Amino acid sequence: MIAQNLISEVVPPLRLTDSGQKALNWMEVFRISHLPVVDGKRLVGVISDKIIYDLNIIDKPMGDYVGQMLTPHVRANQHIYEVFSLISMLKLSAVPVLNLYHEYMGVITVFDLAQKFSDLVAVKEPGGVIVLELNSVDYSLSQIAQIVEGNDAKILSFYIYQEKESNVMNVTLKINSVDLSSIIQTFVRYDYNIKAVYMDESNIQNLYDDRFDQLMKFMNV
Repeated sequence: MIAQNLISEVVPPLRLTDSGQKALNWMEVFRISHLPVVDGKRLVGVISDKIIYDLNIIDKPMGDYVGQMLTPHVRANQHIYEVFSLISMLKLSAVPVLNLYHEYMGVITVFDLAQKFSDLVAVKEPGGVIVLELNSVDYSLSQIAQIVEGNDAKILSFYIYQEKESNVMNVTLKINSVDLSSIIQTFVRYDYNIKAVYMDESNIQNLYDDRFDQLMKFMNV
């Protein structure tokens, strides 16, 4: 998924003649704190509500403060991960998109990005989530996938989180099954540490009941 597919269909750019008050009004309507300012197809810069208040330019046109604006942007063919990276690094609520000729195409808002990203990681798909905790040297995506698929399930999405200067990573799996009991048991047999499980509570209770029954049988031997 690339930037040109993430452009908002409703958020317009500001013009050089638009006032700070107009910018604030639009920011309130669209629930963002940044808006692009354009001159024709040329991106002039990005104005924020903070700049408007700090410089007290509520009644002034954008064109008088071009020198105060930065020009953060992404290219139309950049991947959604790169868009996320820029927005996160610069703490933007919206970022302009330019084509290969450096012409303004539109703007991506954090809301649009979140909506598309939820599709990318299969948030809306039915299923459950398993979080594994393991040392980075023990990480093997092929083995993890083999365990899941060996239980007649599929990994819809996954992501990895690792603290800086730590050898421990968390691997979060979204799986297309609402009952993860058999998958969990297989991970345990392979000595994986399961940090968290998110699935239907009745299935979780059944899993706990099954483990309890097995423990009782073991103790009675």
